[in-house]
Amino acid sequence: MGEIVSSGIRNNWKPPLPADPETTGQLQEWLASEEYNLNGMGRDFRGADLSGGDFSDAWFTDAVLAGVRLVGASFYRADLQSADLTGADLTGADLARANLDEAVLRSARLDGAQMPRASLCDVDASGASFRGTNILGASLLDTDMRGADLTDAVLYENFFEIKVDDSTVVRGLTGTVFGPITVFSGESSRELAGAELESWIGARGGQVQVIPPRRPPK
Repeated sequence: MGEIVSSGIRNNWKPPLPADPETTGQLQEWLASEEYNLNGMGRDFRGADLSGGDFSDAWFTDAVLAGVRLVGASFYRADLQSADLTGADLTGADLARANLDEAVLRSARLDGAQMPRASLCDVDASGASFRGTNILGASLLDTDMRGADLTDAVLYENFFEIKVDDSTVVRGLTGTVFGPITVFSGESSRELAGAELESWIGARGGQVQVIPPRRPPK
C-alpha cells in the first residue's frame, strides 16, 4: 500500500475500502479526483484500512471510524468532531490542529501520534492508549481518560482538565500543563491542581510541572 503524498497521485493509493457501499463510492470518487478535501461527514468507514492516507483538512464530522486502521494517517486540521473512533488504530498519526471535540476514542490506540494544538473537548478517551504521544499546546477540557495509558507521553502547555482514576497510567509522563484534573475513586471524586497535581502524577512515575494559565496581553 502506498502513501498519499499529494492530491495529484492520490489515485495510486488503493486502500481496502469500507463495507458501506455509499461510503466506498464517496471515497473512490475522492481518490479519482483532484479535489483536496474529503467530505466524509456522517459516513461509515468501518471495514476500511486507511493507514498512510492524507486526510488533511478533511471533514469526518459524525463519521463512524470504529475499529478502522489509520496508522500513520495525516489528519492535519481535519474536523473529526463527534466522530466515533472506538477501538481505531491511530498509531503514529498526525493530528496536528485536528478538531476532535465530542469524539469517542474509547479503547483507541494513539501511540506515538502527533497532536500539537489539537482540540479534545468533551471527549471520551477512556481506556485509550497514548503511549509516547506528543500532546503539545492542545486543549483537553472535560476529557475522560479513566483507564487510559499515558506512558511516556509528552505534554507542553496543555489545558489538561481531564478525568482520571486509579487505572489511568501516567508513568513516564512529562511536560507542562495548566490543569486541574479530576480524580475519580468509586463514587467519589476530587479535583487536583498545582502542587497536588504534580505530586499525584509524581507518585505514579510521571514528572509534570503545573503552570499558571497565560494572561491575555494588555
